Amino acid sequence: MSRQNTAAGTGDSGDELLARYSDSLLGVFGTPQRVLVRGSGATVWDADGREYLDLLGGIAVNALGHAHPLITSAVSSQLSTLGHISNFFTSPPQIALAEKLLTLAQAPSGSKVFFTNSGTEANEAAFKLARRHGGTSRSRIIALENGFHGRTMGALAMTHKPSYREPFEPLPQGVEWVPAGDAAALRAAVDETVAAVIIEPIQGEAGVHGHPDGYLEQAREITRAAGALLIFDEVQSGIGRTGAWFASAPAETDAVIPDAMTLAKGLGGGFPIGAMLTFGEHASSLLSPGQHGTTFGGNPAATAAALATLDAIEAGDLLSQVRRVSAHAQQELEELDFVAEVRAHGLLIGIDIAPSLSGAPGEAPSAGGPSAAPAPAMVAAALEAGFIINATGPHTLRLAPPLITTIEQIQRFIDALPEIHRRSTS
Repeated sequence: MSRQNTAAGTGDSGDELLARYSDSLLGVFGTPQRVLVRGSGATVWDADGREYLDLLGGIAVNALGHAHPLITSAVSSQLSTLGHISNFFTSPPQIALAEKLLTLAQAPSGSKVFFTNSGTEANEAAFKLARRHGGTSRSRIIALENGFHGRTMGALAMTHKPSYREPFEPLPQGVEWVPAGDAAALRAAVDETVAAVIIEPIQGEAGVHGHPDGYLEQAREITRAAGALLIFDEVQSGIGRTGAWFASAPAETDAVIPDAMTLAKGLGGGFPIGAMLTFGEHASSLLSPGQHGTTFGGNPAATAAALATLDAIEAGDLLSQVRRVSAHAQQELEELDFVAEVRAHGLLIGIDIAPSLSGAPGEAPSAGGPSAAPAPAMVAAALEAGFIINATGPHTLRLAPPLITTIEQIQRFIDALPEIHRRSTS
């Protein structure tokens, strides 16, 4: 059988498949850690038969874990009926999903939805929305330091990390950053020359950092007073990840209503789909026919998967489960002596490893060694122990497991963590 006709995983070992990967795929992701061949719930298996508890969930994507029967049924049923039609046409699941999202987001009359394939595309749409709002008189867009909005050119222009942006400059101009969570800095930056402010309610890629109480409300007040749009990037924090439908709406009475909100990751439960919601008549009228588009965005299969995901979250009362598991994890993790800080926003959890304990007692961590970057070393040790997690920095671990994850499963990881830490720092 030729290589082109060989199905991945049919007899090849993990190492053999990784060698084929290196020979055939562009190396923008580095070397994959494992070749995964199947999953069920929060568990996955690699090509060599090893089992892992997936506490990363495809980076907050697999809201219902792997091979959830409602998603597989919805997608297979939809594909057997009508799979793709382009946006010259629409379909019942596309319309139903838009209506459902607007309801969950407490969107006012006149609000609309634009579907994409990913979070970065949703933020590209938001960038163009800001440009349309700003016109020629409002050229500035304010983003937050340490914010991450994607890797396409517009979304990248709003992403703070220089090492991501600089190799691709010149990027779209006009983006400025202010310190995250600093309402005074935001107020000083936003005036009548600003088209929009974009904020992640929780900065996931930066290590799972929220903002001070009241910050989102102040951002709403500041942008409204200046006539600028307020855009919430809930690509990672939305769709139940924090124990609420959206991180910007921890309760119905606490919701801060922006002018636009972007979603993706958990929306399709593993099926690629993103969305930009525009709130109210003005924001929803800024993009007219022909000014933006997508070929695959919102197709029947993707929207059916998303509807199934939302239905399963509701039917399983997973928002409550997320809050219970999160509270348990925070309490247990904080008791570990090598953990400096835990930031648990539902099942988006940042764990800072204490630097003073990552090297020899009383000594500064050595540059370049495992003790200088304990988190990546712990990710590798955790994988060997059967747990998939990741690091967002040299001292910070991130967990973003499926919303179906149980207390027993998260406790299994917490029980193993001291040995994982010991192995990674010894």
